[in-house]
Amino acid sequence: MWLHLLVLVVIIFLYRWYRYSLTLENLSDKYVLITGCDSGFGNQLAKRLDELGMRVLATCLTEQGADNLKKETSSRLQTVILDIANTSSVHSVATWVSNILGEKDLWGLVNNAGTGMPGAPNEWLSREDFAKVLNVNLLGPIDVTLKLLPLLRKSKGRIVNVSSIVGRVTFCGGGYCISKFGVEAFSDSLR
Repeated sequence: MWLHLLVLVVIIFLYRWYRYSLTLENLSDKYVLITGCDSGFGNQLAKRLDELGMRVLATCLTEQGADNLKKETSSRLQTVILDIANTSSVHSVATWVSNILGEKDLWGLVNNAGTGMPGAPNEWLSREDFAKVLNVNLLGPIDVTLKLLPLLRKSKGRIVNVSSIVGRVTFCGGGYCISKFGVEAFSDSLR
């Protein structure tokens, strides 16, 4: 019994040691685009990657969100306004990214922008309520990914789609769960 426990502890220790030894070197030349950086996870991720020395291209929905983020980060972080539900806005941001990169590579894309509202039982919602959530949470990230996919393929970059447990198990009505199921399926189709 004690021997089994000791072996388990050693295996856990070795696994953790191996995992932490896999740190990336030279992050200063790596560009990553993060959507939805006004607040929440995207905001925190942008700040953290900036602290690590990465070149962060942060999209925000509002000027205020972009200004606040710029005040709290270094000059390595650049912001741009993006309405992820608007295809022309996505196209403009893709052009902006290409211009900034020049000959450099886009190392990563984090599709984080999202909304949960409106959320209610299905019979309380209209088609427009569903469309609003689907446009932001599903079609927007698909649009951003498709526009940047050539850059990501060229650099063998990474795509991170921020989803939710409700992308696998639905427990409420509204477009949020549907959109997260779609994000999970889109992510699977990219693999």
